Amino acid sequence: MEEEAGKVLLHACCAPCSSAIVEWMLANHVRPTIFYYNPNIFPREEYEIRKQESKRHAEAFGLTWIDGDYDHEAWREGVCGLEGEPERGRRCEQCFTLRLTASARKARELGLRYFTTTLASSRWKSLAQIEQAGLLAEKAVAGTTFWAQNWRKGGLYERRNQLLKEFDFYNQKYCGCEFSLQQREAFEQTR
Repeated sequence: MEEEAGKVLLHACCAPCSSAIVEWMLANHVRPTIFYYNPNIFPREEYEIRKQESKRHAEAFGLTWIDGDYDHEAWREGVCGLEGEPERGRRCEQCFTLRLTASARKARELGLRYFTTTLASSRWKSLAQIEQAGLLAEKAVAGTTFWAQNWRKGGLYERRNQLLKEFDFYNQKYCGCEFSLQQREAFEQTR
């Protein structure tokens, strides 16, 4: 990453997860281009709230922010047959691969070699699945390199929680897709 410092596409799932990563990158002379690509998010109203928060965060730092297309139906087709999978199951693997492959394509389109993701900041996600998805995306899109990083370490997860309050970000209660929402609602009913 050193040779091309400052040239990275950051796939952002939401503003809270991006916050500490962006802060760390800027402190380390990396100026990311933010790519908000999350066709998994459901319903559309939830998607729009998260999108606006991500954009607000990027604008606060004068960062380039790119809105990926919201094509939930295409995403549904991409995970077809995996609807009943649990969180951290094969559906999540496929979802990560779809989103990171789109991120790699956007990076190549912009002339950026490196891409990474804020997905690796969530303690609810499997780092192994995210890294595997990133490597599959790298392989699928020639000329790109996935920057695998555990964005939870070094106090970044704790800093994320501080920045969430400082920026007064909307903080979602589920991953994003209707299947994770259904699992969350079922869990809430059993409490």
